[in-house]
Amino acid sequence: MITTQSPTPKLAGKNVLVTGGAGFIGAALTQRLVDDNRVTLFDRGFERSSATLSTAWGHENLRTIEGDILDPVALRAATEGVDVVVHLAAIVGVKNVLSRGRETIEVNFTGTSNLLKALEGRPIDRMVYFSTSEVFGMNSFRAGEETPASVGPVSEARWTYSIAKLAGEHLVTCYHRELDMPTVIVRPFNVFGPLRLGDHAMMRFIVAALKGEDLEVHGDGTQIRSWCHIDDFVDALLRCISLPSAVGETFNIGNSRNTVTIYDLARRVLDLLDSPSQIRFEAIDFSDIDVRVPRLRKAEELLGYRPSVELDSAILDTARWYRQHMADLDPVVATEPSVAGATEAV
Repeated sequence: MITTQSPTPKLAGKNVLVTGGAGFIGAALTQRLVDDNRVTLFDRGFERSSATLSTAWGHENLRTIEGDILDPVALRAATEGVDVVVHLAAIVGVKNVLSRGRETIEVNFTGTSNLLKALEGRPIDRMVYFSTSEVFGMNSFRAGEETPASVGPVSEARWTYSIAKLAGEHLVTCYHRELDMPTVIVRPFNVFGPLRLGDHAMMRFIVAALKGEDLEVHGDGTQIRSWCHIDDFVDALLRCISLPSAVGETFNIGNSRNTVTIYDLARRVLDLLDSPSQIRFEAIDFSDIDVRVPRLRKAEELLGYRPSVELDSAILDTARWYRQHMADLDPVVATEPSVAGATEAV
């Protein structure tokens, strides 16, 4: 068994393909890999994306491909000669999911199926599939990997995202079980940090606080979330890619110590940034997640994963990046790639 203090494995000399590579996690992972590996980012487009704001953009080991995961021919070409695949591509964002349910299911499930078919028979080292903590439904308090999934009603468009991701989990597991594909399933719990764009509570709060604008809290603010800094998350992801103990497993990845209500988070952001902004409550007309807190025991035992970035430090680090990139954020603050590597529907 790996101890919780084990160093993060170093990956080198590999060809890594990241689908949805224009997005936040893909960009952050690429920054960690690109000096010692050849990284290919596959996405519908890269303009005004996290990837273009990363320190890896323009690196000699970085290649980009504009393509669609619904295109099997493009995927077959992109996967040629790869050693590691990190599958982040998905329709994300509550607004997108609510208005584009059909596309959400097609991209998130059919795109995953296309990728697995493209990889079938190829000698890859690892395929990491990104699912979501939303497979646990409305409440996921200290949810473990074997906690039963909860499927929301068909009448609510919100759940098209989680049902497609859950179906993807089953398909990925079948490829591992039947074809011995070295797969890993990751369920992220509210990851944030430098490079994250798009409609996301932490970004909206920090940017509003820096500008002196109202912080908009949906509902009554009693929703509970656990917040994981991107540095901790990428550490876990590198372990999923590198360690033999990860193959065939599913992992919840987050930071349960950084657990607060949404209202408390808004207050903390205001206090840390010494902002004169006010909090404004807004009613919502869609299903929300009441509680989202992971149990990390499996990741600790099999991966040696132990998140270390505390919430206050993580908020300040993120705020520094947003402050430095405010001119870049203005045209993209409400924009994210339609198929990107974000981690949650909210």
